[in-house]
Amino acid sequence: MFLRPLGEFASRGCSVCTLRRRVAGLKPGPACGAFTAQGTMLFDKVKAFSVQLDGAIAGAEPVFSGGQTVAGRVLLELAGSVRVGALRLRARGRAHVHWTESRSAGSSTAYTQSYSERWEVVSHRATLLAPDTGEITTLPPGHHEFPFSFQLPLTLVTSFEGKHGSVRYSIKATLHRPWVPARRARKVFTVIEPVDINTPALLAPQAGAQEKMARSWYCNRGLVSLSAKIDRKGYTPGEVIPVFAEIDNGSKRPVLPRAAVVQTQTFMARGARKQKRAVVASLLGEPVGPGRRALWQGRALRIPPVGPSILHCRVLHVDYTLKVCVDIPGTSKLLLELPLVIGTIPLHPFGTRSSSVGSHASYLQDWGLGALPELREAPPEYSEVVADEEVASGQSPFPLLQDPAMSLEGPFFTYIQEFRYRPPPLYSEEDPNPPSEAPRPRCMTC
Repeated sequence: MFLRPLGEFASRGCSVCTLRRRVAGLKPGPACGAFTAQGTMLFDKVKAFSVQLDGAIAGAEPVFSGGQTVAGRVLLELAGSVRVGALRLRARGRAHVHWTESRSAGSSTAYTQSYSERWEVVSHRATLLAPDTGEITTLPPGHHEFPFSFQLPLTLVTSFEGKHGSVRYSIKATLHRPWVPARRARKVFTVIEPVDINTPALLAPQAGAQEKMARSWYCNRGLVSLSAKIDRKGYTPGEVIPVFAEIDNGSKRPVLPRAAVVQTQTFMARGARKQKRAVVASLLGEPVGPGRRALWQGRALRIPPVGPSILHCRVLHVDYTLKVCVDIPGTSKLLLELPLVIGTIPLHPFGTRSSSVGSHASYLQDWGLGALPELREAPPEYSEVVADEEVASGQSPFPLLQDPAMSLEGPFFTYIQEFRYRPPPLYSEEDPNPPSEAPRPRCMTC
């Protein structure tokens, strides 16, 4: 039997009641006023229906990572008694990419090729309210809360929004009622997968060199060379990248060096790839005249607030590179790319400082910006540092810190409780315990 849309019967009566009469072969009854002409309820007893996460602060939602537990409540506010069939919850995390490409199959034939791919990262289902007997449950008016919790997988992908793809996490609650359309509430939450830059691979220095012949009207105009270095591969937003570069202009025209941090978004579907690049930070140098040589002694390039690198997703990647280039008039630019990884865990001030300082010192030596002393000076005498009166009285020349909490804030100080400075033992050129001159007894078996 063909049934007309509910909105058509809404002006003459309740759409549900009219549908029942229509199926039974009866005439439509008078308007009951429960629905408007658009088919929406005027007197819905559900005043509020939402999903709330635990740990949410006013104006700030919690952020999760792999392996953590997501907990919250489904809030239901009723103005009257409501018959409920079930209350179900679904959590989903999905990476999705989609783009189209126009192709031509001839002079008059053209078509559009669509590429789309999905990858389910999180999938969780739960029933918060459902009668065991399968009957309808009647909830009284007032405020109702239904708690829920589930654990995220150990490995996730950071939330991301791009032009041709996204990584989104959400929780959806569905309220099923008899003879009434289902009511839904959706809550989006953020996941940031930690990327620790305190690893040997991300602490390794990055360097490279390129050169190009400047040409004009098929004639060589000189060689332009470029060398660049950075102290490590991993950085976090807000940090400054010291760029060390050397530009040697052997051409007859001035050249202009530049540097930039470029974000590359790569989307993958059905064996095809789509990329989108964007410059997130840039640095402009001074022109280098003909036959001149310029040196960047750690030019600062600050990383703005950007999302971390996404390297372990099946359908999309987010990569960063440091591009140092030289604009050569009349010739394509000379380009040098150094890989970068933007992390979420910053450089540790204690464990990796020695390696960072060592790599920085090697940079200064390689680029002729400084030199370490070859011969170390002898330490001063103890009598020059500590007076005899202080040694006799037993008083330390270096008083202990009065506030241990203040000393812990410094990166290079450690508070040692009950430590006392004492004079060193007496030094003598002669061994106080010389070896005995008596001959050692020889083993008879040798």
